[in-house]
Amino acid sequence: MGEGGVDLVGSELSLDDVLLAAREHYKRMPLCVVEDWVILDAILTDDELAKVAAAGCQPMFLFAHKVLHDEQRRFEPGNWVRSSMGTRFEEGYLFVTRNTVYVLKGPGHRKPSSIQAIFSIF
Repeated sequence: MGEGGVDLVGSELSLDDVLLAAREHYKRMPLCVVEDWVILDAILTDDELAKVAAAGCQPMFLFAHKVLHDEQRRFEPGNWVRSSMGTRFEEGYLFVTRNTVYVLKGPGHRKPSSIQAIFSIF
């Protein structure tokens, strides 16, 4: 993933408090709290961007080196995660996909990336 990009800071709240804050915004979607994260803005052609927009998404993905808590227990604490394409990024710490709200804690980055590099993350 390398260095660089724009430095961002997610929530500085405790795990319990950040879950409560996220739940105020999203009552029914599952939450996954992560740290050491980067938002990757996919570099796409105009045609690809139109398809992404038509699908109700934005050309962005989340990669996090460390899962702190996953309500659906898909990811064990300490594991990494790569999201599906995002639909919104709100409040500076809520990265939303169609089926999950990723709650970003602590410092992170946002940077452009080729779609090939994004999908090469395993």
